[in-house]
Amino acid sequence: MAPDQMFKRWVHIALAVFMLSFIYFLVADLWMPVSTQSRVLHPVVNVSSKVSGQVESVYVRNNQQVDVGQVLFSLDKRPYEIAVDKAELSVESASQTNLQLDASIAAAKAQVLASRADVDELKLEVERVEHLIKSNTVSRQLYDQTRANYRAAKAKSEAVQADVIKFEAQRGKNGDANLRLRQAQNTLQNAQLQLNYTDVRSQVAGQITNLQLQPGNYAQAGLAVAAIVVDKGDIVADFREKSLSHVQIGDEASVVFDAHPGDVFTGKVLAIDAGVKNGQISADGSLANPENSDRWVRDAQYMRTHIVLHENLQLLQTLPSGARATVQLHPVGGLASWLGTLQAHVISIVHYIY
Repeated sequence: MAPDQMFKRWVHIALAVFMLSFIYFLVADLWMPVSTQSRVLHPVVNVSSKVSGQVESVYVRNNQQVDVGQVLFSLDKRPYEIAVDKAELSVESASQTNLQLDASIAAAKAQVLASRADVDELKLEVERVEHLIKSNTVSRQLYDQTRANYRAAKAKSEAVQADVIKFEAQRGKNGDANLRLRQAQNTLQNAQLQLNYTDVRSQVAGQITNLQLQPGNYAQAGLAVAAIVVDKGDIVADFREKSLSHVQIGDEASVVFDAHPGDVFTGKVLAIDAGVKNGQISADGSLANPENSDRWVRDAQYMRTHIVLHENLQLLQTLPSGARATVQLHPVGGLASWLGTLQAHVISIVHYIY
């Protein structure tokens, strides 16, 4: 075969391979999409104290596994113990104040009875004087004086009754429904809660990291001093919009982790995010800012999908947050599913190299 014929044959072969590869790429992107932009993400919970204070003890070390409710560190309890003692004294003081008001109410009610007796007696005296003045037996001065004493007794009786109402208003309800006692008990409960918060506990199970805390440091309430990487993980993969055109929730998926080359794990599509940050418009009163690009072919938009494994659920706990992976989806069955599975195994073998 002549050299020019050999060259022509190789050119035809190269063009055929290129066309087949191009067609395979178009078909694969729709029927068996793959994404190398995949990661294992673990929720990260910031660790902070709910109250401020000087760190007294640290009970964990960096990168240690912790359980829910485990004490991580504790603050100086003395200021909060004093607050609890003060609140307990307030409860005792409220009880004593209520007892004093009870005594004042009892004394005022006794005065009401005594004043009513005086009013009744003076009323009879006024009636007798009125009867006698008609017969000119007593002087007008005595009559006026008796009526004045009667009116003064009635005014005193009303004043004493007002004192009863005042003391009863200050006393409030009896028992645990008493306002003064409830306020004091509320202050006590808050002080006890603040004291309890001096022991900072883990709210989740996971691995504590970035712990820089030492005894003697001052912990500010709400200021993170460490982070806990939660054991539960999530596999996220970013695909082009076109690649997800045939993908549905529940479709099968193959997952290859960089940390486990040669292994292919099976899973399924758990969810597809409703949007991306570029599609979020803030209601800040600003005008729209349209995208301006002179590119004829713009960059494709990637959408995030969430994958869950069928088996080896404990594997995600051993992988760090941010671990890289490759996700192969199988939106259609038959030959496309077989080729996608083959493609995933090839990728897993390639991971031995890079």
